[in-house]
Amino acid sequence: MRTQSENTARVVVIGAGMAGARLAARVPGVTVVGEEPHAPYNRVLLAEVLAGRYEPDVIALPPAEVRRGVRVVRIDRAERRVLCDDGGVIGYGRLVLATGSNPVLPPLRGLGRTLPDGVHPFRTLDDCLALRAAVRPGVRAVVIGGGLLGVSAARALAECGAQVVLAQQGEHLMERQLDAEAAGMLRRHLEALGVEVHTECRVRGLRCTDGDTPAVRAVELADGYELEAELTVLACGVRPRTGLAKAAGLEVRKGVVVDDELRTSDPYIHAVGDCAEHDGTVYGLAGAALDQADVLAEVLAGRPAGYGGTRALTRLTLRSPSVAPAPSGAAVASGTSGGLDLAAFGDSRPMPGDDVVRLADATRGAYRTVVVRGDRLAGGVLFGDLAAVGTLARTWQDDEPLPADMSLLHLLTNDGGF
Repeated sequence: MRTQSENTARVVVIGAGMAGARLAARVPGVTVVGEEPHAPYNRVLLAEVLAGRYEPDVIALPPAEVRRGVRVVRIDRAERRVLCDDGGVIGYGRLVLATGSNPVLPPLRGLGRTLPDGVHPFRTLDDCLALRAAVRPGVRAVVIGGGLLGVSAARALAECGAQVVLAQQGEHLMERQLDAEAAGMLRRHLEALGVEVHTECRVRGLRCTDGDTPAVRAVELADGYELEAELTVLACGVRPRTGLAKAAGLEVRKGVVVDDELRTSDPYIHAVGDCAEHDGTVYGLAGAALDQADVLAEVLAGRPAGYGGTRALTRLTLRSPSVAPAPSGAAVASGTSGGLDLAAFGDSRPMPGDDVVRLADATRGAYRTVVVRGDRLAGGVLFGDLAAVGTLARTWQDDEPLPADMSLLHLLTNDGGF
C-alpha cells in the first residue's frame, strides 16, 4: 500500500475525455484512468468521423499518459485510493472526477436494457464507428432528437447517402441555442441535404423483429404513424455520470456538486466537465469542460483561481461532402458552395425589457440576432455568415457594459455589414 506522503503529491483523474485530457496537458505527472480503449479525442468532431471526412486519429487530442480500457469501480475516501476493475489500486493526493455523461435512453416501447440491432446511441467514438459501419447508401435512418447532436448526426448520415428522418419533440430544432427564425433556416438547410424533419413529433416506441436478436424495423409516433427505419439514432440528451460519486458519499444533485475551485464535498476530490454541477448548473458543453479543467489546473498548482461559470460558444458547421472543415473545428467562411455555418452564445431568447436587434438576408441565407439585457450583451445567434462572430463573442465573454454611445445595430454590422 502506498504511504500517505506518496499519496499527497499524486493527482489522479478518472475519465479520459476532453476535460481529463486537458487537465493532463496542464498538470505534470497526472495519472489518468479511462474506460475507453482509444486515446483521448475531440468529441465535438464525431460527426465528421461519421460522415467519413476524418479517421479517428485525426480527431485525437494531444498525447496524454492514460491507463486505457480500465474502469474505476470504487473510491476509498478513507485511504485516499481508487480501486479498478483490473485489480489495480491507485493512491491519490487529489482526485478529479471527469467521468462525463451517458446518453439518455428514452422510455420507449421496444427499448430494453439491450439495444435492438440497428439502434445506436451517438456519444462515444465506439458509437460513431459502429454507426459508420452500419450506414450505407439508401438505408432508412431515423434520428430521435433535434438538439446539436441530433442535427449533426442527421447531416452526417445524409452525406453518407442514407434516407434520413429527424424527429424532434420540441417546437423547433436546437431549442437550447436557437430562436425560431434561425431554427427555421437550419431546418431548410437540412431539408436541402435530403433530411426529412418532423418537429412537435413525439416518439412512442420502436417496432422490432421477433427472435433472440431483435432488429429495429420502424419508429412509432404518438399519433400512430410509423417511420420505416433500418437504423435508429438516439440523440435525446445526456445525463451526468455520478454513480461513483454517489457510492463514495459525495454530494450529488443533478451532477457532482462543486464550488468555485471545482472542489466537491470532500476537500481532496474535485469534479470537472459533464459530471460536475456548479452553482446549480450542469453545462454539458465541451467549452465549459475545458474552462473548468483550466481553472482546476491553476488551483492544483496553488495559484489563485476560481470558476464563475461558462461563457462558451456553440458552433456547428454544416458542409456538403465536397467541402470539409479544418480538423480544429474552425468555421469556414460563409458563401462557400454547399455549406452553412451557425454560431450561438449566451441566452438568445429575449425576456421582457430586453432589446433585440435582428438582421436577415434571405438571398444569402444569412441571419444575425443579438439580445441586449440592460447594458450587456446577453446572447445571440449567427447563421450563414459568421464574419461578426469574433467581435460579438468577445463582447459577450468579457461581460463588460456596452458603451453608452454604441448603436445596437453596430453590434451586428461592425464587420462592414451585409
